[in-house]
Amino acid sequence: MTSSPTHPEVAALLARSNRLGADPRNTNYAGGNTSAKGSATDPVTGQDVELLWVKGSGGDLGTLTEPGLAVLRLDRLRALTDVYPGLEREDEMVAAFDYCLHGKGGAAPSIDTAMHGLVDAAHVDHLHPDSGIALATAADGEKLTHACFGDRVVWVPWRRPGFQLGLDIAQIKRENPQAIGCVLGGHGITAWGATSEEAEAHSLEIIRTAEQFLAEHGRPEPFGPLLDGYSTLPESERRERAAALAPLIRRIASTDAPQVGHFTDTAPVLDFLARAEHPRLAALGTSCPDHFLRTKVRPLVLDLPATAPLDEVKSRLLELHEAYRAEYRAYYDRHATPDSPAIRGADPAIVLIPGVGMFSYGKDKQTARVAGEFYLNAINVMRGAEAVSSYAPIEESEKFRIEYWALEEAKLQRMPRPKPLATRIALVTGAGSGIGRAIAHRLVTEGACVVVADLNTDNAAAVATELGGPDKAVAVTVDVTSEEQIAAALREAVLAFGGVDLVVNNAGISISKPLLETTARDWDLQHDIMARGSFLVSREAARILVEQGLGGDIVYIASKNAVFAGPNNIAYSATKADQAHQVRLLAAELGEHGIRVNGVNPDGVVRGSGIFAGGWGAQRAATYGIDEDKLGEFYAQRTILKREVLPEHVANAVFALTAGELTHTTGLHIPVDAGVAAAFLR
Repeated sequence: MTSSPTHPEVAALLARSNRLGADPRNTNYAGGNTSAKGSATDPVTGQDVELLWVKGSGGDLGTLTEPGLAVLRLDRLRALTDVYPGLEREDEMVAAFDYCLHGKGGAAPSIDTAMHGLVDAAHVDHLHPDSGIALATAADGEKLTHACFGDRVVWVPWRRPGFQLGLDIAQIKRENPQAIGCVLGGHGITAWGATSEEAEAHSLEIIRTAEQFLAEHGRPEPFGPLLDGYSTLPESERRERAAALAPLIRRIASTDAPQVGHFTDTAPVLDFLARAEHPRLAALGTSCPDHFLRTKVRPLVLDLPATAPLDEVKSRLLELHEAYRAEYRAYYDRHATPDSPAIRGADPAIVLIPGVGMFSYGKDKQTARVAGEFYLNAINVMRGAEAVSSYAPIEESEKFRIEYWALEEAKLQRMPRPKPLATRIALVTGAGSGIGRAIAHRLVTEGACVVVADLNTDNAAAVATELGGPDKAVAVTVDVTSEEQIAAALREAVLAFGGVDLVVNNAGISISKPLLETTARDWDLQHDIMARGSFLVSREAARILVEQGLGGDIVYIASKNAVFAGPNNIAYSATKADQAHQVRLLAAELGEHGIRVNGVNPDGVVRGSGIFAGGWGAQRAATYGIDEDKLGEFYAQRTILKREVLPEHVANAVFALTAGELTHTTGLHIPVDAGVAAAFLR
């Protein structure tokens, strides 16, 4: 059975939505919604029925596809006006939308569905452009809207999104037939048109006209003069200081629940933080509901210049965090009612460091990145509002009503349960191939963000791309024998994701020779990469893990050869024994910080192995007198279980050690060798 063709109005709606959503000047990520009305054949009656297609809850305009649309019968939706119980009970209307769905209804209808269905226009756009919100949040926004647009765009005083706002905008359109749209106080814009092309043209007219108005009428330095001592650090110093502060700031942001971080040092952020008015404006918080739902009511702002001593900055951040938590609790207590949802956490989602940049946090990398993007939108809004007036966001009580809205709580409760490694940030060495690549894949599948570290730049980049790109994984080139490169790799890790929680020492090499043929170089090379390299990676990572204060895991991929004594492998086996004892030593030392250190002892992992592909497989096959492509089968037959060990089996063991079930296990080595009796741990 083939699916029905896309309705022409839907095709036009999707194309328009994608164009509008692709330009950040038009709306923020996942912000706003678009709709189209049209007739289709009812499959039950065979008669035409008028439908509304509207972006569903939680979707993004730039990537919107047909399954992301809610589909409702227009007659039933408009009939809801007859049963509307009034403003005090308007939230009940969201559940009523379910009785208006056509067929299976598509995506869940959003709170803005009424706006789209009740406005008498075939196509409606509701967007959150920075220029429009700048007018919407200006102290004299109504006056400025008239000065900017005349009677072509109408001012709508702030009202929380919902059924009543839909009724209000429908009435405004009826009473202002000349209007192409409206500015929603404190919120955004809505535009309409008889065709998809006309609605899009009207949306862009409002956005571009507002941009031009702000540019022509705005004063040149709306954030005030440069603040003495708050100038921006040079890029290299800026990023070095950001990396030095990131573990502590992540600890601050993760006091109530672990968070993933994102760092931004774009010019608009740095300029804002260098200006005299930034403390006042930051304290006012954001205004657009999409903004403060992601960024919280206001950020935590460091009140020291970038040149302040690092220890002083860290101490001050801890003091400011305590004050922030107390203020947020007081905000909750001021506005909470007996039926309000419980407080969701009192830590900041945005931390601003003058001269350095912005740290943003969320349940995953995308959420953290988008929170930062939203605060950048807020900075642009503040700049526009201050340029032509003064920035006046919606009242704190209104922010609370939305942040702790029962409908918002219900949306949060519907979200899928987090994966076992959600919010965990992993660094895997030797992750460009073989066992390391398999470990990286398993960790990302289970919700972790992964730093793919490898000596081979191309391999690391390819694996990071396989894993889904920068919201899931980043690649770093690192020679684990170099202290400088290891430190640089971990700096990149904390700048990419906020910190590190899980380190897998997997980088390795093997040169198999009898004792009398083993050179000092053979010995040194293997010990440098595996014994020394693991030590250096663990030491550098431990600095971050301890300062974060969130516990963590270090896992060594050792070998059955750490236990098993066999011929012709003195250098490799000795260095694996060194790694195995590092596990025990570090488990004993780092346990007081909640850091668990464990190991995995694989054997005979041939398929996909970089070590075996690099010549060791050929050597081993020659030793045993078999074809190289039979080596995996050969190793399997010498095990108790008669099973070949694959890279994903080692990855499974790493997951078992780090996924949260073995919370009281440290100093353990797990054999993944299909059963080698001589390597049993005693």
